[in-house]
Amino acid sequence: MFESKYNKLLTVILVLVVIGIIGLIGFLVFQFVSNNNNTQEAETFVNNYEGDIGLTDDSDEGSEAPETPTENTTPTNNTIGDLEVSPSSSSSGTVRTKKQTYNGFIVNGTMEIPKINFKYPVLDKVSKSSIENSVAILYGAGLNQVGNTVIIGHNYRNGQFFSNLKKVSNGDKIYITDYEGKKKTYTIYHHFITTPDDTSFYQRDTNGKAEVTLSTCTDDSSGRFIVFAKED
Repeated sequence: MFESKYNKLLTVILVLVVIGIIGLIGFLVFQFVSNNNNTQEAETFVNNYEGDIGLTDDSDEGSEAPETPTENTTPTNNTIGDLEVSPSSSSSGTVRTKKQTYNGFIVNGTMEIPKINFKYPVLDKVSKSSIENSVAILYGAGLNQVGNTVIIGHNYRNGQFFSNLKKVSNGDKIYITDYEGKKKTYTIYHHFITTPDDTSFYQRDTNGKAEVTLSTCTDDSSGRFIVFAKED
């Protein structure tokens, strides 16, 4: 009797272990597929990016006023659309610049780092939600502008975003396309680890050139891995 109950208990435990293993494998497969899809989506966006979609001029005689898109305030996966930003005045009338969006967030440009197979849009602003979708501008003049521009991204330790940033070396290239469609090449010349609250390097003399600073967490999240690059 006792042996029978013992065998049943072992059987139940074995079944639970098998179910747990299957569940873990399923979760890992789901994570792999999801990460791969997200990476491919980002690469597709970067490959097709040519800067702002264009300009529409309300003053053209006989032309209809452009339809006003609505900003998607709730980011969703696999969504790439357009967003109409604030109108500005010109001598010929009202000009609206339409910027592309990625998962509902305004895109300032794109960045490629061949050394680590990095291809992602650079979002216009940092928020909790935006940096869950891509890297984003935290501080500075803007992409390809004179001065230093700080771009931050998560280190998810799964290959996404800045997970592999620690693998770059001095001399590696970074390619940035801004919202005007201009592409510049940057060369990495310095990288180091610092504390999470260190901002001393944000403002620095760039000798009249454009520079970018890339920042992400270290693998143990205790510090920040920083990369300096300047335009060629």
